[in-house]
Amino acid sequence: MYVNVAILKETEPHERRVAMVPSVVPKLIKLGAKLHMQSGAGDAIHLTDDMFKNVAFINDRRKLVSEADVVLAVQPPALEVIGAMKEGSILICFIYVNKEPALVKHLLDKKITCFAMERVPRITRAQSMDALSSQSALAGYYAVQLAATHLARILPKITTAAGAIGPAKVLVMGLGVAGLEAVATAHRLGAVVEGYDVRPETQEQALSLGAKFVETGVDARGKGGYARELSAEEKSKVAAVLTQHIQQADVIITTAAIPGKPSPKLISKAQVKGMKAGSVIVDLSAEGGGNCEDTQPGETIQIGQVTIVAPLNVPSLLGEDASTLYAKNQYNLLALMMKDNVIKIDWDDEILAGTVLTHDGKIMDVKPKQKAKPTAKVA
Repeated sequence: MYVNVAILKETEPHERRVAMVPSVVPKLIKLGAKLHMQSGAGDAIHLTDDMFKNVAFINDRRKLVSEADVVLAVQPPALEVIGAMKEGSILICFIYVNKEPALVKHLLDKKITCFAMERVPRITRAQSMDALSSQSALAGYYAVQLAATHLARILPKITTAAGAIGPAKVLVMGLGVAGLEAVATAHRLGAVVEGYDVRPETQEQALSLGAKFVETGVDARGKGGYARELSAEEKSKVAAVLTQHIQQADVIITTAAIPGKPSPKLISKAQVKGMKAGSVIVDLSAEGGGNCEDTQPGETIQIGQVTIVAPLNVPSLLGEDASTLYAKNQYNLLALMMKDNVIKIDWDDEILAGTVLTHDGKIMDVKPKQKAKPTAKVA
């Protein structure tokens, strides 16, 4: 016996990642998987088919998924792919349910058990499966590189025979996984770094990475490790403190995002107008509309003398490492349900119960602090 696992080639524009890499193949086989992969799935990151050992390749994606027990992907598959999947099979990928109503309907119609990677609980035991964090860490690193390439000066202090120059001042707004990685990277490169977050408990983390913490006196801790929406009065208080730091920065990196929801606005048009000539904003929250009021998602623009860089799908720009981390995230999740060459889902496992989106034709939901079998909710 074995579990038939199919890996799709990504078709979304500018998506270079793949859900499987050669180093993870032996681990899945050891769990009892027989792997089938769409031809050319890794071509975008120079992983040719012949690099994958003990994997069967199929070009027709409908045929690929038709006999699969488990389908792995990065982005949500096309509706025709869902339609070709076996009833009762398992799909593991990012979904973002609010953006994919038609897809969710197809999942329900085919009674597919879908585990949405963005729903992995933010608990210690699930860290090895937390794809949002693994991909965000890479985005935080890359944001500093993007800023450096658009900045007409260097990040560290350098002393030459003609005199000393630098260092640049970097302000990181939003100290989640991406923000903290940006802080660490900018500090390693020699910049003077400040970190800001509405959650005061992030101060210690910023300080430990070599940054100063911008204190505003506003506590906006929310549920699930994310910040809550600020009131108008709180926004005014925060803006008054932040404006001075924004206008002194050479580089600002914004990372405040809430999966599936619009990104909060952290930098106003007025604040941008007051920034230093030649300064750079890298907005990592462009997927949700951006943290800056002037951001144009997917574009690099000039507002006066300020450059605003708003890339989409930043982890895909580091597709090789992003794919490796993502494949490991999915493997660790599969290891919870694949034993003795069969799939057995333990709904008492809070990770599986928290990550599942659809099962047996129903939208699944789990109440806070509940570890039992998730309750069904009519779609």
